[in-house]
Amino acid sequence: MIYVRLLSAVVASAGFVMFAATPALAADAARGQETYDRVGCALCHGSVGQGPVSGPKLAPDPLPFVAIRDYIRAPAQIMPPYREATLSDEEIADIHAYLESIPPAPDLEDTILAE
Repeated sequence: MIYVRLLSAVVASAGFVMFAATPALAADAARGQETYDRVGCALCHGSVGQGPVSGPKLAPDPLPFVAIRDYIRAPAQIMPPYREATLSDEEIADIHAYLESIPPAPDLEDTILAE
């Protein structure tokens, strides 16, 4: 029983630390689109994050902000890292807002091509 309480306390603390470490950013999708284009995201991830050019699909339904920020800072694949001096957390939050604003593609059955 003590182990369960201790584990619960650790998990609750970790959640608080993760929440506290995430800045409250006022993200702007329009600025995010501009930044996405300016820093070259579209070259690998496509103009609306659709992938696959050479990078994976980012939208719709992007990963959470923290996951995207952490990957941008220290990518595991061929993507170059973007340090904070090059791309701020605020700019990444704007890019994330842009990716969240991208609607899913229409179903093929809903397009003129299906006729």
